Amino acid sequence: MSDRRTSDEERERGTDGTTGRLFIVATPIGNLSDITFRAVEVLKSVDFIAAEDTRTSSVLLSHYGISKPMLSFHSYSGAARTDSIVDRILKNENAALVTDAGTPGISDPGFPLVKGALAAGIEVVPVPGPTAFVAALTASGLRSDRFIFEGFLPLKKGRRKKLGELAADPRTVILYESPHRIERTLKELAECFGERNCVVARELTKIHETFYRGTLSEVMRSIPSSEKRGEFVIILEGSDN
Repeated sequence: MSDRRTSDEERERGTDGTTGRLFIVATPIGNLSDITFRAVEVLKSVDFIAAEDTRTSSVLLSHYGISKPMLSFHSYSGAARTDSIVDRILKNENAALVTDAGTPGISDPGFPLVKGALAAGIEVVPVPGPTAFVAALTASGLRSDRFIFEGFLPLKKGRRKKLGELAADPRTVILYESPHRIERTLKELAECFGERNCVVARELTKIHETFYRGTLSEVMRSIPSSEKRGEFVIILEGSDN
């Protein structure tokens, strides 16, 4: 038993190989208590942390007494930043990738780093945890056995075409939206989907967590036009329900 535990600990810290590892660490989507013991241990053990926004991540790290070098990795980082992180891992440094909230790579810019690490032969280790759309789906009351997650809709090109495709999909449809575009998006969804049942979740796991349920028109009337806090998760009934 003790040999296995020691081996697992060494593997977590990357001491049993010639290169470091890249850990994909899920962090809370709101409530700071929603983090796994393993995630905290990994963040304490790595050599550095690549964060979407170092200021946001520093709040979480401070809460758990974690002091590690951080560097930014976001949608504008470019190939040079990916290459520099990969080079450090190849020199036997362990790195953790975190996003502002939730699981890296889900509607955030983590993919290029994972792809680059794998191309360089680096082991990528997932440390699972919260994801906003999964949390919303499980509490929605809509079918969760078959669903499609689209993230954010295109802002302009291809938007109406995408809405039409989703309206015809028999699976539950899940979208993300910002508070500044929620009214526009719900109106367009109503035009394409009709009076489809939907659930809109806001501020998940936070003090102002709210679920709006009903038809699209009912939900549109329920959300205050002045509400500008937090991102929204939109969950729509499939076409054959």
